[in-house]
Amino acid sequence: MISPDRFSNWLAWRFGSIALLPVAFVVALTAPTQSQVSSGTALEVIADIQEADARTGIVTARGNVQINYPARDLQATSDQAQYFSNERRLVLTGNVYILQEGNSIRGETIVYQIDRGLFVAQPKPNRQVESIYLIPEGTEAPKPTPPALPPVQP
Repeated sequence: MISPDRFSNWLAWRFGSIALLPVAFVVALTAPTQSQVSSGTALEVIADIQEADARTGIVTARGNVQINYPARDLQATSDQAQYFSNERRLVLTGNVYILQEGNSIRGETIVYQIDRGLFVAQPKPNRQVESIYLIPEGTEAPKPTPPALPPVQP
């Protein structure tokens, strides 16, 4: 497998600073080995059009974007996605839907900070974002016990 640095250099040489890529492109979150790609630690992006800027390290996908990131049990769809490799940040815009471990979130723009596992969602103007969280049975917080009353003195 070609390293991300060699791939970026090849893109810059072949297409200039911005390259149109085929329909599917696997973004390397770290320099992946073949076993990492096959075991699912890579982030797969499928879209109508994809561009990679070798200078800035930004990959942009537009049109019917589908993302699969098995390492985080994450799947997403949107109109556009940008992966900022230097910050390890994924910005999804336009009809965003993310599903992770059974939990879901919808919004107009969602920023996913990969290293922090943090999602920040923004709605369309005058709208709201929607999240659905699964809460496992039996994990409710224990009910507080009422304080003991002092013994009654006769």
